[in-house]
Amino acid sequence: MAAAPVSPTSSEVPSGTPAATAGAAGPVQVRVLLFSDDVATRDAVRVGVGRRPAKDVEVVGWREVATPAAVVEAVEEGGLDVLVLDGESSPIGGLGLTKQLKNEIFDCPPVLVLTGRPQDGWLAAWSQADLAVPHPLDPVALCRAVAELARRSAVRRG
Repeated sequence: MAAAPVSPTSSEVPSGTPAATAGAAGPVQVRVLLFSDDVATRDAVRVGVGRRPAKDVEVVGWREVATPAAVVEAVEEGGLDVLVLDGESSPIGGLGLTKQLKNEIFDCPPVLVLTGRPQDGWLAAWSQADLAVPHPLDPVALCRAVAELARRSAVRRG
């Protein structure tokens, strides 16, 4: 699946607008928060997912952050449909951050964690992540995971 490049800046979508449902109205439209302290990882995720990770899912905005505090602030503000958190970030990784968000944020959006290796799936389960994709990042796996979480988000908000 070819991924179209996406602008590194976040697209502005009215905050609080729920994800649209797929069907006659068109694809599920989602806003994605992307957390990593590594700009190369953020670029790989954006390019790997692209604007249309699936036929019925469209990413209408990316919000990139590099610190755990920015993640918490963005999630508390709302208007996000899917969170992608890098488990390899330092000093606080996406796994611990996922655990915190799932335990502290009411109605936390679905979370995809990027693990260091396939064997770290148990850590993703511990963190309460909805899905996990290991490094090295596979664009097909990223697309499938983001599309699945986008659909879940649409149902959750719908």
